Amino acid sequence: MRLLHTMLRVSNLDESLKFYCDVLGMTLLRRKDYPGGEFTLAFVGYGDEADHTVLELTHNWGTDTYNVGDGYGHIAIGVDDIYATCEAIRDRGGKVTREPGPMKHGSTVIAFVEDPNGYKVELIQLSGQTAAQEATQVQTANV
Repeated sequence: MRLLHTMLRVSNLDESLKFYCDVLGMTLLRRKDYPGGEFTLAFVGYGDEADHTVLELTHNWGTDTYNVGDGYGHIAIGVDDIYATCEAIRDRGGKVTREPGPMKHGSTVIAFVEDPNGYKVELIQLSGQTAAQEATQVQTANV
């Protein structure tokens, strides 16, 4: 068994695809309209569905807004350099809602961004240190 996808309902599919593909760097894997059901499904991710878990973006035609709800948490994406990733997201028009830094009560470096529908996306630093942190330590050691 493996996790295949997570589905998010989105109010504007084109805006959501722009965020997930252009801002977060995912690829549109497939998209299909279902006229009988009046909805469109778009699958995005960082790799082929055969090997990777992906996001299913569901757009119900004629629905302009959704309540994200208090039961939803976030999507998590691992990144190699969280500081550079947040800067790139900002440069592409994305909204960083929590700047990179250690999580509360822990040492894992995280940040949060928000998609056009209000869904939270957590960025998690994968490697031990980023280039920016290493440069800061080198500068401090040389003082």
